[in-house]
Amino acid sequence: MSVASLRRAVRESVSGLPKEFWWLWASTLVNRLGAFVATFMALYLTLDRGYSASFAGLVVALHGLGGVISSLVAGVMTDRLGRRPTMLAANVSTALSVAVLGFMEHPAAIAAVALLVGMASNASRPAVQAMMADIVRPEDRVRAFALNYWAINLGFAVSSTVAGFIAEYSYLAGFLGEAALTLVCALLVYLKLPESRPVKDDATTAAAEPAAGLGAVLRDARFMGVVGLSFLISLIFMQGSFGLPLAMGTAGFSTGDYGLVIAVNGVMIVLLQIPVTRFIEHRDPQKLLVVSALLAGYGFGLTAFGGSVGALALTVSVWTLAEIINSPTQMGLVVQLSPVHARGRYQGMYTLSWAVASLVAPLLAGWVIDRYGAQWLWGTTAVLGTVAGLGYWLLMRNLPRARPDGEAEAGAVAPAGSGSGDEPSAGAGAPAVPGSASLPATAEA
Repeated sequence: MSVASLRRAVRESVSGLPKEFWWLWASTLVNRLGAFVATFMALYLTLDRGYSASFAGLVVALHGLGGVISSLVAGVMTDRLGRRPTMLAANVSTALSVAVLGFMEHPAAIAAVALLVGMASNASRPAVQAMMADIVRPEDRVRAFALNYWAINLGFAVSSTVAGFIAEYSYLAGFLGEAALTLVCALLVYLKLPESRPVKDDATTAAAEPAAGLGAVLRDARFMGVVGLSFLISLIFMQGSFGLPLAMGTAGFSTGDYGLVIAVNGVMIVLLQIPVTRFIEHRDPQKLLVVSALLAGYGFGLTAFGGSVGALALTVSVWTLAEIINSPTQMGLVVQLSPVHARGRYQGMYTLSWAVASLVAPLLAGWVIDRYGAQWLWGTTAVLGTVAGLGYWLLMRNLPRARPDGEAEAGAVAPAGSGSGDEPSAGAGAPAVPGSASLPATAEA
């Protein structure tokens, strides 16, 4: 590709998006540049503070439990109070709780504050995703979600490297650094992002789209199917953080070997997320989600045959490609299925699937490896990928095509990124849906 072609590709990838999106994107990048606690919590507790691995595991689990609790609460806040107030409250409370955690000495205090950090840091996700759906045109949403996901991973890659050096000097500096950058994120939101929550301004709108409580979200059969499939996909992807290091350690690989292998994931996302999204942006989302589920399941399944660092790196490249395809496509589907005035609740429920998976995934990996061996874990991921692929194929049959003008065309599946999210859903007895995501540990903003 020539330099001119490359410039044109980059320009087309970033053009046409509103300035509010770019301020939201910048706040995501700043937030992820400050990521420290979630990445280094276990090492901090065991190496710096001298606690047992069991206690470290408990604290990490409590941090994840906080995310589970806040997913639904933050979703409701996003719809009732607004996107901007929810993000401000989440970022300020995250900064304060992270700073406090760095000074905690007693085990019970550390565990309690870690729970609060998990709640606060996860609370911004539904608001960020709902605001993105509000401000970006339906036909640009997949591209916007991909760019945001790219910022998440770019920030995470940089922060992991820098924070590793900071941790060698002072873990407290890492905690305070995350607190400071999270406050910068809050400042960006306060100064640059206007409220985007749609307002019901007449009786016609209210009648056409009644208020949706959490009960209505749970009764939306098609959307809850997406949530369930997201949970399965999350269980698979999170084995890169839980099952893979355990299996490699059992097989005699070093921590340095694992670092080299998992680095392929971050490098590929940073280099390929935007060009791959350009390629898939207007393709059939049903096929993309089916393919991504199979690539994820069998990519991890191939780990059973990885006897060297190079072979394992190749398996990582397979499931990373699945991640690159799945994330923006599934985010677009979630938005397409979400009614406009309940986007926060729907995004909160969607975020919940990842939060619950973050609790289950390490338990699943440890239990299967200890009881049956790593080969069975990789076989399980292949089965989960197959089930998820079949689930996407069945779920998205006869999904109405959502056109940019807001009209729904029955009997067709919408191309990725074309859903408007403004019309009633084809789901059983419930409203329509769009989407967003967050990686196991990387999908936050």
